[in-house]
Amino acid sequence: MLANFLGKSKPINFIILLSLFTCLFLCASFSQFSAQNFNLFSLLKIAGFLGFYFSVFFFYNFIVSKNNLTFDNFYAFFIFTILLSYFLPIIISFKALITLLLYSLFLRKIYSLKSHKKILKKLFDSGFWLGVLFLINPFTAIFSILIYSAIFLHQKAIIHNLLTPIIGFLIPGILYCTHCLWFDQLYLFTNLFYFEIPASLSFYADTAFYWTTISILGLSLLSLIVKSPKALSINNSFKKSWLLLMLNLSVGVLFALIVPNKNGVELLFLALPATIIIANGIELIASKFIKNLFFIVLLASAVGFPFLL
Repeated sequence: MLANFLGKSKPINFIILLSLFTCLFLCASFSQFSAQNFNLFSLLKIAGFLGFYFSVFFFYNFIVSKNNLTFDNFYAFFIFTILLSYFLPIIISFKALITLLLYSLFLRKIYSLKSHKKILKKLFDSGFWLGVLFLINPFTAIFSILIYSAIFLHQKAIIHNLLTPIIGFLIPGILYCTHCLWFDQLYLFTNLFYFEIPASLSFYADTAFYWTTISILGLSLLSLIVKSPKALSINNSFKKSWLLLMLNLSVGVLFALIVPNKNGVELLFLALPATIIIANGIELIASKFIKNLFFIVLLASAVGFPFLL
């Protein structure tokens, strides 16, 4: 059954899960483009979207496996695959995908700080990717909390470590400001610092994303309650990573609350840490029947969810 299939992180499992997502993606894409004049450009656009998604999957799997955020299984990857399929109708856009890819690159550097190799490079890169994210959505600056939390958890809070992310963060902004000055469009840069009043939460209440949000947060909270006592009882690198995951989820929730112009894409910022946390909770379930039931329900929901939107 599914629990046995996902129980080991083998290359064939990775390929099958990518194939599953590809099928779900093509169904969503062709239904969206069917109302338009389908041509070669549409086909190339779909191929481009799919390439971005594969990149996101690659970095997500890298974050989980390289940093040992779960045991040797594909639970987190499967949950993330299904969860991402929920958002296909609204994130078939290059801006949303680029944002998600940049966020994945940012988190890759954050969680890799558990290793003591190339610390300054990782800190610079984390600040740089966050700086690029800031140009797309200024509210993402709140994720700078993760950089300094990772420093205090995994590294030493010395002046070099504290300043390097700031330098990395400023570089994209300086380049963009220079570009705006050159083309006499400085207002584009200054507009980044005019923060709108956060929109209401009616978007989530009035759509199927209400139940998605409730499910993500509910399963995450349950997994935290079950896993945290065991994870925090041993003073090792996973304890620090678990604390970082908890903080990542909290900041993701805060980001989803304060960002204006809500469209559901902001939920993906909390979905990445949430799926890893949920996978850790599923790992503790001894009954394979319950695991299989959970995964089957998830798989069935991926097929039925688009009809609820």
